[in-house]
Formats: sequence, structure tokens, C-alpha cells
Amino acid sequence: MAISVQNYIKLANFYNEMARVLSAICVEKGGIAMENYIGRFFAADVLEYIVEYGKRLKKSGVQIDKNVIDAMDLFEKQFENVKDLVTPNQKPIYEMTIEEFEKIMNI
Repeated sequence: MAISVQNYIKLANFYNEMARVLSAICVEKGGIAMENYIGRFFAADVLEYIVEYGKRLKKSGVQIDKNVIDAMDLFEKQFENVKDLVTPNQKPIYEMTIEEFEKIMNI
């Protein structure tokens, strides 16, 4: 995927729609709190990808509309709240600390 503002906007729209669907699923399943829903890990991974894509886009020197930059900043702030949920670098369970294992297992 070539780095472009249009692709960033598509990714941002995808994430926003996905967040709506995840919220709807939590409601449908009896009001599960989002922090207890297993999909939160996937959402954090997607958000991490979008934030990194935005950083690369900024570095590329492409002219970016102020509204898109504002969205990038918002996603970065959101990511700060969930960055501990992103998938570890495929670390096997036997190499995880107890804290990492408990986080993954939601204990």
C-alpha cells in the first residue's frame, strides 16, 4: 500500500467503523465492558498501525490537510491509552513475564 493521505483516511474510516461494531457487539452480548471484550486487542493493534502509518505520512513530506493532522493527533492520544494492549512481538508464552501473561489472559 503506497503511503498517501487518501489511504490514511481509508484506514481511519475503517477504524472508526470497527470501533462502532465492537461497541455494538459489547451491547448485544449483554453489556460487556469494552475493557473485558477480547476484540480490544485487535482494535489496539489496528490503532497502532494507523498511528505508525500517520507518522510515516508526516515524514514523507506530503502536504496534509489540517483536519487530517488533527485526526492523526487524536488517534495518537487514543493510542496512548491502549498501547499496553497491543500484541507483543509474537513472544511465546514461556518467555512472557507473569504480568504480560495476565494481561493477555485478562486475569
